[in-house]
Order: sequence, then C-alpha cells, then structure tokens
Amino acid sequence: MHREAYAEHEPFASGRSLSDRWVEERLVGGPNAHAYWYTVRNHKNGTILGPILIVLFYLIINSLKHLPSLTLKRGICRLLGMKVGKNVTIASGATLDYFFPELIEIGDNTIVGMEAMILTHEFLHDRWRTGKVTIGRNVMVGARSTVLAGVSIGNNVTISAMSLVHKSVPPALFVGGVPIAVIRP
Repeated sequence: MHREAYAEHEPFASGRSLSDRWVEERLVGGPNAHAYWYTVRNHKNGTILGPILIVLFYLIINSLKHLPSLTLKRGICRLLGMKVGKNVTIASGATLDYFFPELIEIGDNTIVGMEAMILTHEFLHDRWRTGKVTIGRNVMVGARSTVLAGVSIGNNVTISAMSLVHKSVPPALFVGGVPIAVIRP
C-alpha cells in the first residue's frame, strides 16, 4: 500500500489551479480488481464483517436515494460514519459511496444535486484505490456530477451539472465540464 498524488496541475487565468487528489492504492493483481470487492474492507473490519458491511451499506444508501426527508437522510448518513453538516441537501437519486461512506465529509448548507455521485473508491484492473472526499460549506454539486475519490472541494464552490470532478477545487470557484475546468474564478 502506498499513497499516491496525481500531479496534474492546470494553471488558469486567475492564477489559481485545480490541485491533485490523494488516494491510497492496494494492488490485487489482475485482470479485474473489482472481482475482489468483498475483500476491500477486510483490513478495517475482518474477513466476515467486511463483506457484510458492504452489502448493508449498499442496501441502506440505495434506499436513501428515494427518501424524501432530508433530516432523516442526514441522520442515516451520520450513522453510517459520514460527516454531514447542518442544512445539507442530498437530492433524490444521489449516490454516496457504499464501500467507504466514512470517508465522505459534507459541510453546512451544501447541496448535492439530483443523481450526483460521490465516490471514495475506484476499481482498476490490477488495484483499487480509496480517498477521502471533503466538500466544504455552501457548495453546489450539480445534478449528475461525479466526484472522484481523494478530492477536496473548497467553500462556496459551484460545480455545474454533469461534471467530472477529478481534481481538488479551491474555494469560491465556478467549475464544470468533463473533466472539470474553471468556468469563472
């Protein structure tokens, strides 16, 4: 296991840039790391409880997609280990990572749009990765956007709909696209 940073800096007219994301990698060989999904929590919860928790988290988080009560939704997210601030909206259909929900942190007054996805893991051919996702206060994650593992999003950021957030975003930017770029500083 090692910690890896993706060194992809893109300078923008404002002088600020999107920054690296931080993930931990675990090699499993190949040709398909997802075939070993049931082992990814073993280092935290053991070989029996690990897979059971993944299935339980999957069922609970998928049920949350259709739960109309924001208060109840926030409460259940907190019970799963997520850090969820006051007045957070997790809109209908939003998918939160069910392998490592405890790696998600969402600040006060943030809106996660309809069918957005927040991931704290990724499977590749020969390895899988995990990374904490931190979303600041007063952030708008647009509908159907995807936030990848290891990303930090600063306070007062707006992410346009259908965007791929593959890098960390400094505060007070408007970003969007696939992959994201600064739309307005």
